Amino acid sequence: MTPAFGLHLVTLGVADLARATAFYEGMGLKRRDAQSDAVAFFDAGGVVLSLFPRAALTADAGLPPAPDGTAPDGAARDGCGIALAFNVAGEAAVEDVIASAAHRGAKVLKAPQRAFWGGYSGYFADLDGHIWEVAHNPFWPLDDRGRPTLPD
Repeated sequence: MTPAFGLHLVTLGVADLARATAFYEGMGLKRRDAQSDAVAFFDAGGVVLSLFPRAALTADAGLPPAPDGTAPDGAARDGCGIALAFNVAGEAAVEDVIASAAHRGAKVLKAPQRAFWGGYSGYFADLDGHIWEVAHNPFWPLDDRGRPTLPD
């Protein structure tokens, strides 16, 4: 029997593991399974966030290093290759999270504002350029664990 597909872990390749770990701890995540100094794991609300040095992640994935700043297929690395999302209970919380990230050195890419889809959101890039959306989606209420409830 094939198991149900889901998102269980997101691994971000980071330039400086200690700096990235401190950033995410400052954002309120608690480091878990801290037996290794080569990787950091966080429980991020039902999904594991993993931080791994970028060069080690590239090697682990079996990809050749790209010293010129391009991916092995020639695509530029400075585009939006992945956007992670964090849903919150209200508009004020969107603003608080974006402000907290900025205070810790993140770059605000899009200030919190009304979204075309009817919610309220903003974007920041963490210390390694990973893009996060922080959103209040009134159509996806949060359950008692703070996880979005997707409509059928």
